[in-house]
Amino acid sequence: MPHWGIPWTPTSAKPSPTRGPSASEPPEEIALKADPFALLKLLDVQELDSRLDQLRHRLANFPETKQLATLTAARSEVNDKARDVQIQVDDLNREQRKSDADVEQVKTRRKRDQDRMDQGLVSNPKDLERMQQELVSLERRISELEDIELEVMERLETAQAELVELTGKLAELDEQAAELERARADKAGEVGVEMEKATAERKQTASGLPEDLMALYERLRAQKGGVGAAPLRARRCGGCSLELNAAEMRTIANAPSDELLRCEECNRILVRTSESGI
Repeated sequence: MPHWGIPWTPTSAKPSPTRGPSASEPPEEIALKADPFALLKLLDVQELDSRLDQLRHRLANFPETKQLATLTAARSEVNDKARDVQIQVDDLNREQRKSDADVEQVKTRRKRDQDRMDQGLVSNPKDLERMQQELVSLERRISELEDIELEVMERLETAQAELVELTGKLAELDEQAAELERARADKAGEVGVEMEKATAERKQTASGLPEDLMALYERLRAQKGGVGAAPLRARRCGGCSLELNAAEMRTIANAPSDELLRCEECNRILVRTSESGI
């Protein structure tokens, strides 16, 4: 049967005359006493601590935080693509300038030869025939270069349009992120106000409680997921929901009012209340 006795706190253990204490053995503990009113106040402290834990959890887990993480990943992906397209645009701009220069260079040569012929500067029939053939070749070369130039321009226009689209997408994502940041900041401000209020109330409520009781409570809170003290309500421990049998309830009912009880199941401080069912 669970022993619903007084709590224990660590203290120095006297070594056995036959052997020293083992490292695996729990230290000897001494009993604590606590005024019933102090224990009820401890439940109020626990309620405020739980409220603060909830607020801290809420502060760290706003839906906007998760949405911002998703948005940041999406923006990084779009930004990487935009960077690649920008490199492509820069390369195509250089390629277009080279194509333009190639076309102009051949056109300049064609004009020079045509001007020489028009001005009658080529009188030798063979030279004239050779120059005419060269003009035909230059026309063909100009046509080829202009085709290349047109193809580069089309690729450049496509890349520039994609870059504009990606830049717009980045701006859209940045605006969404700014809205989420504002919403999160507003919520954080509200939670901060609640935390300040709860912290001040907690400080006032815990004021005057015995140091040894608070030390035990804080130690248990650290070990038990934030709950160091629990009420006994309707024959159940409020910490682990263990239901006590009739014999255990009689033991508790007969215990002195200043006896500090511990739950056999979860080891938390167990506080008797008007709803305990005693």
